[in-house]
Amino acid sequence: MANYIIIGGDGKEYGPISGDDLRKWIAEGRLNAQSLAKSESDAEFRPLSVFPEFADAFTSHVATAGVPPTFSTADFSERDYELDIGGCVSRGWNLFKNNFGTLFVGVLIYALIEGAIGLFARIPFIGPLFSIANLFIAGPLIGGIFYVFIQTIRNRPASAGDVFAGFRKGFWQLFLGYLIPALIVLACMIPFFIFYFIKIFPALANLQHHTQDSSAILAVVKSALAGSLPILLISMLPIIYLSLNWQFTLPLIIDKQMDFWTAMKTSWKMVHKHWWHMFGLFVVIGLLNIAGLCACCIGALFTAPIGFAAMMYAYETIFSESQAS
Repeated sequence: MANYIIIGGDGKEYGPISGDDLRKWIAEGRLNAQSLAKSESDAEFRPLSVFPEFADAFTSHVATAGVPPTFSTADFSERDYELDIGGCVSRGWNLFKNNFGTLFVGVLIYALIEGAIGLFARIPFIGPLFSIANLFIAGPLIGGIFYVFIQTIRNRPASAGDVFAGFRKGFWQLFLGYLIPALIVLACMIPFFIFYFIKIFPALANLQHHTQDSSAILAVVKSALAGSLPILLISMLPIIYLSLNWQFTLPLIIDKQMDFWTAMKTSWKMVHKHWWHMFGLFVVIGLLNIAGLCACCIGALFTAPIGFAAMMYAYETIFSESQAS
C-alpha cells in the first residue's frame, strides 16, 4: 500500500503516513479536500481532492461535517511544539504578499470600524454608549480577523467579508472570550489607579484654593503621573504575562468551536510551555507595528496584517491538527 506525505496547516511536511492513517485524519477533520499531499513516488504535491483513492473518504466526511467538533484542554495538553519566530514572520510576509487584497481589506475594515467607534465614543453624553457597544463588537470582530487569516493559511476560501464571521459563529463565546480576559487585565491596573488618585486629588484640591491656571493644573497632573510611573511599570508585568497566555483564546473559539473558558485554559497551557519564545514573537510583532505607526500611521495598515499572519502561523504551529501526529 502506498504511503503519503502531507503538508500541514503550519506549512511543514509530515509523513510518510499510510493511506489508512490519512483516511482517519480526513474523518477527524484534520485534513480536507484542499490539503496538499503526494505519494512517495510523486514529484509534486496536489490537493487531496484529486486523489481518486480518497474520493469516498470525503463523501462520507461531508455527512458528518455539519456537526461541529468538540475539543478539550486534554486534546492539546500532551503536545509540544517548536516555534520558529523568524519563520512565522517570514511566512506572514509571504502570506500577506500573495493574498494582499483579502488580508489588507479585511484589516482595513476592522481598523475603520474600531476607529469610527473611537471617534463616536468622544461625543458628549452619547459617547459612552459606543464604548459599551464596542464591548460586544470587539471580540467577534477580532475573531473574524483571525478567521480570515486561518482560512487563508489553510488555502481555504476566504474573503474580506469574513471579518464578520464572528457574528455568525460563536458570537457570545467570542464576546466572553474578549471581555473576561480584558476585565482581569484591567484589574491589574487597580493599584496604579489607586496610587495615582491618592497623589493627584490632594494636590488639585490645594491648587484650587490658590490658582485656576491651567498650566499649573497640568503640571500637577504630570507630577502625579511621574510619581505613579513605578507602580504602572509593575502593573504591566502581570498584564503582559496574562495577555500573552490568553493570546489564542479567540482563534480557538472561532476555529475549534471551544467555549471561552476551555479556550482560555487551552491557550494558557500551550503558550506557557514556551512562553519566552511567544514573548519574543510578541516583541518582534510589536516592533513591526511601531515601525508602521512611525510611517505616518498609514504604515500600520501594512504591518498589522503581517503581524496577524505571523501570530496565526504560530497558532497553526501549536494547534494545527497535523501536530497531533
